[in-house]
Amino acid sequence: MRNPELCREDEIVTMVHRFYASVRDDPLIGHVFEAHVADWDHHLAKMCDFWSSVLLGTTRYRGTPMPTHAKLPDLSPALFRRWLQLFHATTRTLGNDELQQKADALAERIAQSLWYGYQLFNVPGELPEPIPAV
Repeated sequence: MRNPELCREDEIVTMVHRFYASVRDDPLIGHVFEAHVADWDHHLAKMCDFWSSVLLGTTRYRGTPMPTHAKLPDLSPALFRRWLQLFHATTRTLGNDELQQKADALAERIAQSLWYGYQLFNVPGELPEPIPAV
């Protein structure tokens, strides 16, 4: 379902670029991304496509993030929580309350889903635990 009233593409580009700039500078999670993202221009373009797809319904994103994330070493709830903290801090700077609310809610669901998938892949046979709230 397309929702062009929510935001503009340039707002998504701003959100994605600001967010990943903060991620790359972050002492807790920056090293994880730096170790696994070889081409930042490609990654940022893909993330813009992803967020355009989920926020505006453009269907530009093509990919399967779960297998990639499930294979990363040593992920923890704290890393996912930090990712969410940085994401929420970024969306607060955008000046679009509706975009902030929608993107933040989606980010929470995405983080939980990736964390569940990570646990199912890496700790089979155990029930996954949610990311604890801060």
